[in-house]
Amino acid sequence: MVRVPNVEDEDARRLHRERESLKKERTRHRNRIGALLVAQGLRLKPNRGFLQRLETLTLWDGTSLPAELKGELEREYRRLSMVEQQLRALEKTRTERIAHADSHPLRQVVQLMGLRAIGPNCAWLRVMEFFAWRGFRNRRQLGACAGLTGTPYASGGRKRDQGISKAGNARVRTMMVEITWLWLRYQPSSTLSRWFRERFAGGGAWRVA
Repeated sequence: MVRVPNVEDEDARRLHRERESLKKERTRHRNRIGALLVAQGLRLKPNRGFLQRLETLTLWDGTSLPAELKGELEREYRRLSMVEQQLRALEKTRTERIAHADSHPLRQVVQLMGLRAIGPNCAWLRVMEFFAWRGFRNRRQLGACAGLTGTPYASGGRKRDQGISKAGNARVRTMMVEITWLWLRYQPSSTLSRWFRERFAGGGAWRVA
């Protein structure tokens, strides 16, 4: 069933999606700075003090960096700094909202964070993308919405599993896979972790219950 979020629910998904976009943009700026420097045989991390250290860099023959290259590096670093500043502002806003938790979705975030291995990133994403405005009757519906349901193949006497469908919310699916491994790491004695190790310790095909 297709469920369309209302205006408020859709707007609540903006913060973590913008954060995701800014993180990708931050990576692009860092990679661009690194590529420009490596092309000259230089390495310098774009962290605090980058502009000061940039002034002392020289090429292989001891000459200073070309003026246009230095200007491009400075502008790229300033764009990177702006992105990082916006990221910090978004994370501060999220932290403040979680601390106050004055709405049902935010209380859901706090409740999820009470589980070991669940931090603010995971809890916020799951609630705002799924639990704040969707209703799930069972784990199968939840798995299907995230694209984590199995895709078995059967033809004549041949039967095999083709992996998960991936026909769902990619953000939640990625986070759920990541949190699964964190769950195994931080809650190794849980019933679910023990079941997983007993079922898959020796290898074997995945089976969706």
